[in-house]
Amino acid sequence: MKKLMLATAALALGVTFASAEVKVGMITTLSGGGAGLGIDVRDGFMLAVAQSGRDDIEVIIEDDQRKPDIAVQLADKMIQSERVDVMTGIIFSNLAMAVIPGATAQGKFYLSPNAGPSALAGQGCHQNYFNVAWQNDNLHEAAGAYAKNAGFSNSFILAPNYPAGQDALTGYKRTYEGELAGEIFTQLGQTDYAAEIAQIRASGADSVFFFLPGGMGISFLKQYDDSGVDIPVIGPAFSFDQGILQAVGDAALGVVNTSQWSKDIENPTNAAFVESFQAEYGRLPSLYASQGFDTANLLISAMEQADVADADAFRAALRTADFDSTRGDFSFGPNHHPVQTIYAREVVKEGDVFTNKIIGVALEDHGNVYTDQCQM
Repeated sequence: MKKLMLATAALALGVTFASAEVKVGMITTLSGGGAGLGIDVRDGFMLAVAQSGRDDIEVIIEDDQRKPDIAVQLADKMIQSERVDVMTGIIFSNLAMAVIPGATAQGKFYLSPNAGPSALAGQGCHQNYFNVAWQNDNLHEAAGAYAKNAGFSNSFILAPNYPAGQDALTGYKRTYEGELAGEIFTQLGQTDYAAEIAQIRASGADSVFFFLPGGMGISFLKQYDDSGVDIPVIGPAFSFDQGILQAVGDAALGVVNTSQWSKDIENPTNAAFVESFQAEYGRLPSLYASQGFDTANLLISAMEQADVADADAFRAALRTADFDSTRGDFSFGPNHHPVQTIYAREVVKEGDVFTNKIIGVALEDHGNVYTDQCQM
């Protein structure tokens, strides 16, 4: 989306951009596979900007097309030509690894509304990098903890072969502690899972854990349901989030998934966010929308305390995380990743709408295991 299109959208939201004190470069996925995720991050972010009433934030939005080389080109343009102060928006971890180290090395702040690869939480951490979503392992660690507590002891696990997929299976195994009936890395973007489902059927598994975001998860769940395999499924929110559930339909009902956010978290900020997002965009918000909303509000909270030109003061302001999160309690750990509660949710149907309800806490006040590797 170019600046002219952004300005039109901003006016529709009641935002006016004056001479900006903070220029934000948002590179996110707005077309092709995963577009729904980027659209939700963008819409949540822009809703928070609109609600703030500030006219000193300029947001330049570009579509990375889920291609690392495109993302790098856009980042170079934003840093060199647009001279942005802050960057955000990336959904997929392979794109994050291609863009974020270079951006922070050039003195830019990066606020991640989604991707949280382990490499950027550990040895590759940076004082200008803040993740406002989670470290990639987190929701999978919560799924493993749920499986363990539910009494499952022989899981079949699968995920795509890219950084977030590798972190997913690592995270699940870290807290699950049971036996594995099978472990598979699929292709990123894969849509046919007949071979994998056949292996699951023959494996003797008592549970299936999978991380397949976006359209990959839709394809897997529908094919799994059609196969007649009745082994219980567990997953992270990425395959059971609001934008996906309507496409999956009845195949998702009853599945337990893990998330740090849900529309039924009881706090005033979340209730107002859910209501205002639905009123503005005509749909229920997703996990990704909440992350975009929180990312913008983190930025705004830092702007209220410090000038972005004073990097040390602005960084300190970001570190305090002095904003009202849709999640309730929110803070950063020493490596600038969240410390937060992660819930177990069940897919239900409310009227004609498939959605999630919280059924319990999977992990409370949870950080990540890479903190000791981070030297800032």
